[in-house]
Amino acid sequence: MSPLPAASGPSPGRDTSHGRRFAGHVGRTVADSTPWWPEPARAPEGAPNIVVVLLDDMGFADVGPFGSEIETPTLDRLAASGLRFTNYHTTPLCSPSRASLLTGLNHHRAGYAFVANADPGFPGHTFEIAEDVPTLPEVLREAGYATFAVGKWHLTKDATMNDGAPRSSWPTQRGFDRFYGILEGLTSLHHPHRLIRDNSPVETDAYPEGYYLTDDLTDQAIGMIKSLRAHDARKPYFLYLAHPAVHGPLQAKSSDIAKYRGKYAEGWDALREERFARQLGTGLFPEGTVLPPRDSEQFQDVPAWDPLPEEERELFARYQEVYAAMVDNVDQNLGRLLTVIEQYGELDDTIVIFTSDNGGTGEGGVRGTRSYFKQFVNRAKLPADWTPDVPRDPELIGGPQTMVHYPRGWGMASNTPFRLYKGTTHAGGVRVPFVLSWPGGPVEPGLRDRYQYVTDVLPTLLELAGVTRPDTWRGGEAASLDGSSFADALADPAAPSTHPEQYAEMTGNRAFYRDGWKLVTLHRPGRPYDEDPWELYDLRTDPTEARDLAAERPELVAELAAAWERAAWDNQVFPFDDGTGYLWTARPPAEDAFREPVVLLPGTPTLERYRAAQLIAFRDFRVEVRLTHGRGDQGVLLAHGDQGGGYALFIEDGRLRFAYNEYGVLWETAGAVVRPGTRVVSLTAKALPGYRWDFTVEQDGARTARLESVQMLIGLAPMEGIDIGVDRRSPVSWALYERHGAFPYSGDLISVTYRPGEPADYDPKEVLAALRAAAEAYD
Repeated sequence: MSPLPAASGPSPGRDTSHGRRFAGHVGRTVADSTPWWPEPARAPEGAPNIVVVLLDDMGFADVGPFGSEIETPTLDRLAASGLRFTNYHTTPLCSPSRASLLTGLNHHRAGYAFVANADPGFPGHTFEIAEDVPTLPEVLREAGYATFAVGKWHLTKDATMNDGAPRSSWPTQRGFDRFYGILEGLTSLHHPHRLIRDNSPVETDAYPEGYYLTDDLTDQAIGMIKSLRAHDARKPYFLYLAHPAVHGPLQAKSSDIAKYRGKYAEGWDALREERFARQLGTGLFPEGTVLPPRDSEQFQDVPAWDPLPEEERELFARYQEVYAAMVDNVDQNLGRLLTVIEQYGELDDTIVIFTSDNGGTGEGGVRGTRSYFKQFVNRAKLPADWTPDVPRDPELIGGPQTMVHYPRGWGMASNTPFRLYKGTTHAGGVRVPFVLSWPGGPVEPGLRDRYQYVTDVLPTLLELAGVTRPDTWRGGEAASLDGSSFADALADPAAPSTHPEQYAEMTGNRAFYRDGWKLVTLHRPGRPYDEDPWELYDLRTDPTEARDLAAERPELVAELAAAWERAAWDNQVFPFDDGTGYLWTARPPAEDAFREPVVLLPGTPTLERYRAAQLIAFRDFRVEVRLTHGRGDQGVLLAHGDQGGGYALFIEDGRLRFAYNEYGVLWETAGAVVRPGTRVVSLTAKALPGYRWDFTVEQDGARTARLESVQMLIGLAPMEGIDIGVDRRSPVSWALYERHGAFPYSGDLISVTYRPGEPADYDPKEVLAALRAAAEAYD
């Protein structure tokens, strides 16, 4: 046999596989070869762990270090040994703030003009982080960090949260190694609607007794850290812990609520005064700072507490007891997390940031609500009997059977000493607490009153970690940063702000900050934008925006207004809504497919909330259930929704039954006995004038039950998607849940088919108003 011809192997530097350039040498034999291994990414020597704890809708004054009476001993300790930034600003809403924090870009440039629940087709409204934008976890992971996200994401637009959509904007596609939490903007804390682990829904029919989401999220975060340390004792990590708390619906553990019983009987006016006194006493604001009068702007006003009827005061105080319990529980869980970090001996080497995505909210309206999802559409032109507050036993408030929110008077107290709320560009919407702790770092503890903005978090953390943000990303030039590092503030209390000016805009509310001056306006829907009056404040002497200087400085008003206009064009702010509701309601033509018939077979996971809603929203619809029924079989055939609103078709005691949860009011009707054999059961909904449905239940074509003229589920209801053969997680009927739990059907379920019918013949303007009201509130 002839010898094989001699051949030379790849030379150093030649591409061999997987896009890597081989730096060794491959000869004919091992003896003639030189091995080579690519150097793994390693974080800089001494790089700290990073923990960012982000709360949802928590105002400036809601934790102890910023004047609260709520028990937050963990935060008190962090603040005592670290920094409190008293002049830190964020955007007025959820998704925009999260986008800016994780990218370092202004929120319109990042694609998030408001919350990720529309798709109008404009650059500032893409609700997707662009490919040329490296996120904080992506940069840190490239530098050798482990990256974990736990909690609320809300950077995936609702149309791409379902299992058939691309996952390009899900957390693990944007830099996180692990994710556990919700993609949505809100959920039940007792019975979460849909949890995601990494890239897949968590499959569970029911949660254990006493389950509470804030506890679960902390357990998951702790588990990720423990798993990492079991495998790698030195690798630093970035943990982004974004709690759905304290966003509505307000829900807390009964043991935490009990701690605050009776503590808010004096009301929001007194609470605001008490918090402001503590803020002044601890030096958060300079002498001469004024507490503005109670909020009185149109649609933002708060009534005085003392003249309220006693029954209302008792109810309203209960809402705040639940809210305080939620904050308290977050602090308890932060303490648990830090204890684990300390057990590894790493607390000195861990940067911890605690802050909020925006200020406290006014979305509960003047009197609050015990029907959270109904409140979302309260501002639309709805029938006179559409009341946003469904009477419920006050003892249920905070528990799993109710979805409530406080009156906006408590939002005003939450934002003490600032004016207005989340969604506005006044201080109440954008000025939030910010605590930074790094026990082993170059930190001179104390207050920092310099202006900094949410876009500054990314460059600051990268600088403290010793990591450089790349100039190129994914084959092209990386989008430029808008933020500036404030790392110098850690060691130098006198260091000046690195963020001298900043525009703000949210649903027409606008502001411009420059070197201590702030120009701001509150947009009133329907009023031309150019007619919104500008207000001018000198924040150096008037941090609470109590003395409007616009009339005294018209030339400065004009200068800053022109600067805002330039910044708006530079940052993709336009177009403004022109009264059509287009920006909040527009959807691409591809979504028309969501309203085609859907066949669901046994074992199908929950059909995701937004996808499921398109089958029934503002229209007739019909559901056909094919089953083989045996004597004694019973259980849920289909369920769509939860305690905040939904419907369920089930067989119990041999009869076909229908339950309709009308935003907390439960209607039930019983039909005929289900005969053994193969059957077709149907549920038909007919849309009526005034946003109502008639329901008819049939068995083999014969009507067996009817429910007439119930209020239509619109806005965010039903919040939980469609289940077949079981009512998973958050039940439609609490009474049925108490009797049977998730109540899986014991017979042979063949299929469930949804057939969307004709849209209701409503005035398009009214439908837009209803959708827009929900979109504006859903933040």
